[in-house]
Amino acid sequence: MESHTLRCADALVKVFEKFGVKFIFGHPGEQILPLYDAMKESKIQHVLMRHEQGAAHAADCFARSSSDTGVCIATGGPGAMNLVMGVATAYKDSVPMIVITGDVPLKLKGKDGFQDIDINGVFQPITIESFEIQNAEEGVLALVNAFNILKYKRKGPVHLNFPKDVLESLVEDSLVDSILENNNNENYINPSIIEKSLKLIENSERPLIIAGAGVLWAKSSDKLLNFSEEHKIPVASTYPARGVIPEDHELSVGMIGLRGTKAANYAGKNSDLILALGCRLSERTCLGIGEAKVIHVNLDERVLEGDIKIQGDVSQFLDELNNIHMLNTDEWLSKVFENPKTFNVKTNFNTIPIKPQLAIKEILDTAKDSIIVNDAGTHTTWVTLLRNVKTPASLLFSGGFGPMGYGVPGAIGASLAKPGKPVIAIVGDGDFQMTLQELGTIHELNLPILICIINNNSLRIIKQWQEMYYGKSYQVELENPDFEKLAESYHINSVSVNSPGEVMMAVGKALTMNKPYLIDIEVDQTEDIPLPEVLE
Repeated sequence: MESHTLRCADALVKVFEKFGVKFIFGHPGEQILPLYDAMKESKIQHVLMRHEQGAAHAADCFARSSSDTGVCIATGGPGAMNLVMGVATAYKDSVPMIVITGDVPLKLKGKDGFQDIDINGVFQPITIESFEIQNAEEGVLALVNAFNILKYKRKGPVHLNFPKDVLESLVEDSLVDSILENNNNENYINPSIIEKSLKLIENSERPLIIAGAGVLWAKSSDKLLNFSEEHKIPVASTYPARGVIPEDHELSVGMIGLRGTKAANYAGKNSDLILALGCRLSERTCLGIGEAKVIHVNLDERVLEGDIKIQGDVSQFLDELNNIHMLNTDEWLSKVFENPKTFNVKTNFNTIPIKPQLAIKEILDTAKDSIIVNDAGTHTTWVTLLRNVKTPASLLFSGGFGPMGYGVPGAIGASLAKPGKPVIAIVGDGDFQMTLQELGTIHELNLPILICIINNNSLRIIKQWQEMYYGKSYQVELENPDFEKLAESYHINSVSVNSPGEVMMAVGKALTMNKPYLIDIEVDQTEDIPLPEVLE
C-alpha cells in the first residue's frame, strides 16, 4: 500500500477539524506561518485579532459562552509573550483553551538568537500542561491529548510550542488517523464513593448545592435544576457560575461568599451538608460557608476538599443520584428565604453627570437577554450587584485574575459563540484603552457588539483604595481621547451621553441597529463602590 505523508501543520488542522473547532483566534508571525498556510484550505475560520492578548481573551470568552474549548495561536518570541496575560486569565478561572505558539527552529533553540526565549518555561506556571514539541508525530499526539485532558480531566489552558521546522516536517497520514481513532479517556466514578455520598445526602436536613463553572462545562445546568427541583434543595452559585440556574428561580439563593447575597450566605453558614459541584472552594467562596459536611465533585483532584472528595464529572455524579430519597426540606427553605437574595442598591438619582450605578442599571434594564461581558474596575461591582442573571453564560468576566482590557476582545469571542445574540461589553475608560485596537476586528466582522464605556476620567477603583489606605490619590487621573472620534476612525457608530434617561435611550437605539456601536457614558467621578459585607 502506498504511504502518504503530510506536513505537521496540516495534520494539526486535521485534528482541529476532527474535534469540531470552528474558530481559531490569532495573529500571524514568522515562526507560525506553516500553520497559517495549512489553515487556508480549512473550513475553520481564523479570527485576525489586532494583538495576541486579544486573541487569548477572545478564545477564553468564546469557551465560556459556548462551553466548548477555545483555541488561540501566536508566533514565537514577542507573539508568545503577548499571549501570557490572556492565558493566565484562563488558567485562574479554569477555562478550557488550547494555546499554540510557534518558535525558532530546533537547531537555534537555546542559542540566544533572534526571538529565542524559553517559551515553555514562561507558560508552565500558567497552564495545566505545556508541551515542548520535538517532532511531528509528538505534536499530533500532544494536540489530541490536549483535547482529551480538557474533556475528561482538568479544565484550563493547554499549551503546545512548535518550532517552525517541526511544523514543516512530515508525518504519516495513517499515523494521524490511528492517533485520532484511539482518543477515548472517559472517567468513571467509584461506586463505593457514590454509596457514601447517597447516605449523607439522604440524612441531610439542611442541604445546599454550591454550583461552580464546572456545571457549565459539563453542560449540566438543566440536569442540576431538575435535581434541585425534585428534592427541593436550594442552589447557590460561585462568582463564575452565576446564572447556572436562573437567579429569579424559587430555589436560587444567588451568589455565595464575598459579595454574596444574604440568603446564600445564611444557607452556607447554617447548612448541614454542602454539595460542591464543579467549583473551587476558594477563600472568597468560603466566606459564606460554615461547619457543614462537604461532598466535593470536580475533575481537578488538586482542588478537592471536604469530607467526600470525588474526582469526576458533575454530569455523571448527578446521574448517580436518580433514586435518592431525601428528608423534607420545607422548613429549611422557609428559613433560608427569610433572607433577601438580591441587593438593595440606591439608584434614584437625578444628577448630571449620571451616577455610575444608575448608568449601569439603565444599561442592564435595556439589555434584557443580551450577553453582558464585564471588564475590571468599579463598574464590575455595580454590574455584580444589579444584574439578575437568568441564563448560563450570560454574564461573562475574568474573576480570578481580573485583567484590565478583557471586555472588548472577550465580547468578540462571545459574539462568535452565540451568532445573532446581542453582546454588550461594559468597560471602564481605563479598561478600554488596554485593548481598544480590537475595534478593528469588530468592524471587520461586523459583529453586533455594543461597547458601553463607563467614563470617569480615572482609574476610579484604584483611586478609592489610595484615598482609603494612603489618604491621597496619585497617578490615576486620565486625560482621555475623544472616544466618539476614535470609534469613527474604526468605522463604528457612536454617541456620548451623560444624563439619566439618555443611557437607556442610547442602549435601546444601539441594540435595534444589530451592528457595532459604542456609547461613551460620562459618569460622576466622585462615586465610590460599596465595601463588601463579610459575615462574621
